[in-house]
Amino acid sequence: MTITYVGYGGDGQAAQINAWQQPYTAAHPNVTFINTSPPDVAQVKAQVENGAVQWDVMAVAPYAAEQNCGTLFEPLDSSAIDTTDLVDGAVGECYVGNWINATPMAYRTDAFPEGKGPKTVEDFFDVEKFPGQRGFVTNLQNGILEYALLADGVAPDDLYPLDVDRALESLDTIRDVTTFAPNVGALQQAVASGQVDMFFLPDSRIVPLLKDGNDLTVVWDVTVASINGFAVPKGSPKKAAAEAFIASVTQPEPVAKISELLGVAPINLAAKPKLDEYAAQVEVYGKVNTGENVLQDIPWYAENFNEATEKLTNWLAG
Repeated sequence: MTITYVGYGGDGQAAQINAWQQPYTAAHPNVTFINTSPPDVAQVKAQVENGAVQWDVMAVAPYAAEQNCGTLFEPLDSSAIDTTDLVDGAVGECYVGNWINATPMAYRTDAFPEGKGPKTVEDFFDVEKFPGQRGFVTNLQNGILEYALLADGVAPDDLYPLDVDRALESLDTIRDVTTFAPNVGALQQAVASGQVDMFFLPDSRIVPLLKDGNDLTVVWDVTVASINGFAVPKGSPKKAAAEAFIASVTQPEPVAKISELLGVAPINLAAKPKLDEYAAQVEVYGKVNTGENVLQDIPWYAENFNEATEKLTNWLAG
């Protein structure tokens, strides 16, 4: 049996093949994987509406799966999953979490005189004091709305319900000096080529940049993190096989492995990853983080994901 697996591509998907797919095939020789990217909800909608579902396991923001639960994504049988050590929110009706992604602020160290780089989210939005090109990923899962509100003076504990219109007004203040990347891979490339000076980028994309010798400074002020998950597109003929695979990646060993490879935080608290010098620099729940964290509110997004996406898309279109 072949499972079509949809991830975010690049280094991250290569790590998922290493940590999850290859061990699973070794234990279940009858199951192999075809990999593709990116995991676009609009493509799922097209496949479902045309009655031609080609994807079986898809990386997804939990709230996208929940808002479209039963229409675009299958309700999942999670009875095989031991939830004892899983973080809160790890399992929903139409998704199962696989890691926690943090999207910290960082900058190219050579873009600022020593010790003179931005130190807060507010600094990122201060174009006079900190000139230079900014970088944001437009995926809601990477905190673009939360960071815009934090910069506008909203306290971390008061973010939800998100004021999307206020967030977009805040983003207006840096629009002319910001690269709005359509996906994490595009922003990773922009950082590597020196096209942006400061940016918000997922931990799993900062790690390979550090390994490649990029001199980056990670800023620990307020950091937005989100649960990443898996969903099964509605009508996949391989739902049962997909559910069995998804259950396997919540176990401590594969959870630790993906954390070691990508620097993401474990979804299973029993996992004990051994982080190298690069992954340790972005350990959002580790000693390196001297600031505070905001974990995205899945229930709010589950009700408002489609509307918030539409508003952001229209704003980006100008």
